[in-house]
Amino acid sequence: MKSEILLLGVDGGGTSCRARLATFAGAVLGESATGPANLRLGVKQSFSAAIEAAALCLAQAGLSPESLHRIVACLALAGASEPTHLAAAQAYHHPFAGALVCTDAHAACIGAHGESDGGIVVIGTGTVGWAVLEGRSYRFGGWGPPLSDEGSGAWLGGEALRRVLWARDGRISWTALLSALFAEFHDDPHTIVRWMQKAAPRDFAAFAPRIVEYSGRGDSVANELMMSAALHIDALAARLIEAGAKRLCLVGGCAPFVRPWLSRRTEAHLVEPAGDPLDGALHLARSTARSQAQVA
Repeated sequence: MKSEILLLGVDGGGTSCRARLATFAGAVLGESATGPANLRLGVKQSFSAAIEAAALCLAQAGLSPESLHRIVACLALAGASEPTHLAAAQAYHHPFAGALVCTDAHAACIGAHGESDGGIVVIGTGTVGWAVLEGRSYRFGGWGPPLSDEGSGAWLGGEALRRVLWARDGRISWTALLSALFAEFHDDPHTIVRWMQKAAPRDFAAFAPRIVEYSGRGDSVANELMMSAALHIDALAARLIEAGAKRLCLVGGCAPFVRPWLSRRTEAHLVEPAGDPLDGALHLARSTARSQAQVA
């Protein structure tokens, strides 16, 4: 019965996994956040983060862990657009009554526009352009670092460290930002290289706030990076507009900092999102629960 069903929306990315638990009628029972849930980092790790987040939500609601079996979930996870990752996630044994696995960008787009057509550009640890138009999904970018996700937090961090090494070699001039970042690695380029070999996207993205901070101080390299990030976001927005998305939303932790650098053309299409990615995930979870009930 619908009164017994619990809905879980999960928004999993390269830095964190957020979850929201609700009744079928929509009353929110709890919210939580855990570690990364990017399928590129491993299906088991992603599901562990999602299940931990669900358990934390249940605890907030005063419900026991056994209530996991009452949950119909939408697991909107980064990396789910890659077919082999998606297949592995769909085959993974989980404790929920039902689970829809989709990409985090799709849930974010549903959350931003509801039942209406529209597109989004995610600017978080990674980047991707996504649109849902007349029931069809369109995707641009977001293929994962190091070859894609330009303009993201991880991209900003990587480009900043690249310029630290350039400055160390005398190829460009030092700035306050570059000196501060180099100091974190004890002014040793080899330390940067060793760190890079084991660093995850969220580790690179951890430098993004510093870049934003120094941009506010007028640092020339920080400003160059913010301008370059915006150009990449403008390019994603342009493809979405060409595909037919007239209304665009920016989502993700880096979005507010990149927005002031965007072109007038992009800005002219921007609207405020109607809801967040967890709203979208809950909408998809509710649809999944309805479909399961009809089959039963």
